[in-house]
Amino acid sequence: MLDSVSDLPLDRHIFYAVLGFSWTVYLWEAYLSYRQRRIYRTTTHVPHELSKIMDSETFEKSRLYQLDKSNFSFWSGLYSETEGTLILLMGGIPFLWAVAGTLTARLGLGPEYEISQSLVFLTLATLFSAITGLPWSLYNTFVIEEKHGFNQQTLGFFLKDAVKKFVVTQCILLPVTSLLLYIIKIGGDYFFIYAWLFTLAVSLVLVTIYADYIAPLFDKFTPLPEGELKTDIEAMAKSISFPLTKVYVVEGSKRSSHSNAYFYGFFKNKRIVLFDTLLEDYSPLNKSGEPPAEPAESEEASSEARVKSKNKKQGCNNPEILAVLGHELGHWKLGHTVKNILISQMNSFLCFSLFAALIGRTELFVAFGFTDSQPTLIGLMIIFQFIFSPYNELLSFCLTVLSRRFEFQADAFARGMGKASELYSALIKLNKDNLGFPVADWLFSMWHYSHPPLLERLVALGNVKQD
Repeated sequence: MLDSVSDLPLDRHIFYAVLGFSWTVYLWEAYLSYRQRRIYRTTTHVPHELSKIMDSETFEKSRLYQLDKSNFSFWSGLYSETEGTLILLMGGIPFLWAVAGTLTARLGLGPEYEISQSLVFLTLATLFSAITGLPWSLYNTFVIEEKHGFNQQTLGFFLKDAVKKFVVTQCILLPVTSLLLYIIKIGGDYFFIYAWLFTLAVSLVLVTIYADYIAPLFDKFTPLPEGELKTDIEAMAKSISFPLTKVYVVEGSKRSSHSNAYFYGFFKNKRIVLFDTLLEDYSPLNKSGEPPAEPAESEEASSEARVKSKNKKQGCNNPEILAVLGHELGHWKLGHTVKNILISQMNSFLCFSLFAALIGRTELFVAFGFTDSQPTLIGLMIIFQFIFSPYNELLSFCLTVLSRRFEFQADAFARGMGKASELYSALIKLNKDNLGFPVADWLFSMWHYSHPPLLERLVALGNVKQD
């Protein structure tokens, strides 16, 4: 048996190693998820240390929500892994490449037009991914999120949004890919440096234009109205020399009642974006819970309205919003954003350098069914997605650990601004609004959580009295 395995050609060794590692990662993830699901199933009462910050009703809602999400993740993950395995075993990648070649040939473009064939291949691959992923996305949105009160979308809005996302993605992906392939083709011995610089420039441009030109295609952004909150935000930004130019409110409530906040921009052009679901006095979800002006209403309808109002997400008051932004601005002041960019670009340069060393190895292409050609796009896919997968898993874990460290530091920064009490209550509210489950298996948490569990963050903030 061992002799027969050792007699396999190198390309077969590569293929089976990639397939084996993929399933190893899947089984590891499945095991971690099993451990966490066991926590969801067995932890049915609020632990003593959480009794003062979480009521039993919210605890049960969050437990059932996270259990449903975990079960869904198991089945969708199993499907995804099975689909990927079948694609590799049945030669799906070379088949799709041949289909792309046939389509470009009908346009009068021969094999020498590799970039054109690559773009057709990429379009077909992303279309296949979008179609096969659609049922899972529909179930997640209209069954799980709907069941637990988060979904705000209609089916028509969802489908229109999905088509829009696909079109916008292609409008960005295809030109960028074509230029990247062209740079690799003409770059000579140092093409990897030019390719890295190009991807760096693209990432900086996309970060710069995303919130101004891309995000508004999907969500409505409006300036935060003049008032106490805006004045306080501007004053807080000025106190730490944060170059704030605008504060926006994004209409996230038309999709989901989940809440968030972030900042973006480079140099002296920083902007803050608040989800309307984060703002207690601004969220349409809270307004929709108000009683109607007309008194004529049946007892049954009134009862239903009260139930719906009770289930609405409460958001945060102004001092709590300032504390959340103090945390976010802490990431900027402590250099976390710059550090993440540097790590990302160092990793990108390393990967392109290794790609340059490996792209000439024909056995990599033969391993995945490309015996007669070595397309650059296929080389990028094989090396970055398959060959680098062990390194990517290790890097992902290290970045998760680093992210948790950054979160603790940003919390400490907000505390240093005198906002510990407000951040304490905001974290509890956000956890309740988003139905976060506060109990985690230690191994699952260590591997997956980019943010520390709620209780750890509250403990780190110190003993803050709560009403």
